[in-house]
Amino acid sequence: MASELTKTDPKKVGGFYMFRRAVLRGLAIAAPPLLTIVIFIWIFTTIQSYILAPIETTARSTIAWVIQDVHRELPNVAPEETRAEYDSEIYRKTANGQWVPEKIYNFVYEHLHDQPMPASGYGVYEQYVQYRWLKRELTIPSLFAICLLALYFTGKFLAGGLGRMIWNASERHVMQRLPIIRNVYGSVKQVTDFLLNEQEIQFTRVVAVEYPRKGMWSLGFVTSESLLDIKDKAGEPVITILIPTSPMPATGFTINAKKSETIELNITLDQAFQFIVSCGVVVPPQQQTQASPVAGQIQARLKEKEKQDSVDEPQQGNG
Repeated sequence: MASELTKTDPKKVGGFYMFRRAVLRGLAIAAPPLLTIVIFIWIFTTIQSYILAPIETTARSTIAWVIQDVHRELPNVAPEETRAEYDSEIYRKTANGQWVPEKIYNFVYEHLHDQPMPASGYGVYEQYVQYRWLKRELTIPSLFAICLLALYFTGKFLAGGLGRMIWNASERHVMQRLPIIRNVYGSVKQVTDFLLNEQEIQFTRVVAVEYPRKGMWSLGFVTSESLLDIKDKAGEPVITILIPTSPMPATGFTINAKKSETIELNITLDQAFQFIVSCGVVVPPQQQTQASPVAGQIQARLKEKEKQDSVDEPQQGNG
């Protein structure tokens, strides 16, 4: 058995390795756009299923109930008739024997194409409302405008003293007292407050600090000059540092460290974020200890091309 393992063809191993590497490289390239498309499709289907569809159903049913002109029967009309005049209006009979105005019936029939007509007069009016006023190119912008107005007036109301007092009281006495809801609501509120808070965290500079233990350096963003009690106890300047986590720097740890125990780095905030998100792969040029192999190959090829061009120029002049 051992001899069989040692006799493995290196070409097969190398071929499988190259194949796997190519597949993983292709997956790394294709995964981000595919996942982005999947996420957007999921968001769209969720909005359509749980927001658009219920709103459209409610609006369609309400409008159809208000404007419907449906008669169970018309006077002086034989049972076999499917078209009759009543009160200076032409009516058409539906499958269940109800009568609706012919203009409504024909409008729905034209838009249904090959689909069967609704059996009831109320169903005809629902389809009429859907095709007349509830087209997606009209409902989506209208819903978006209504949501913006609702958020605007809600924000204006809660910004005032009375509105904020009512909302805080409802949170205190209702949301924070329900056994299961209070846990979910509290977590969601913390996330939304962090993402939507107008007072954004201001990072002043990038530092390196020995965290979580001596000899292990972490990148951090200075947010403030720490607390007065900590500064007095330390006997020297102390700074508050946010230590972000990779590869999602939106979360992290807040620590307080002596200013003398930190190193101020010569990199920008964007470069620090790139370093953290890439898990240390993307290093700022001014902080690289040595050039990357790819960069070295590019420089070598450029120098080789310059030499070739310098050799070709005299030959062209002699020609």
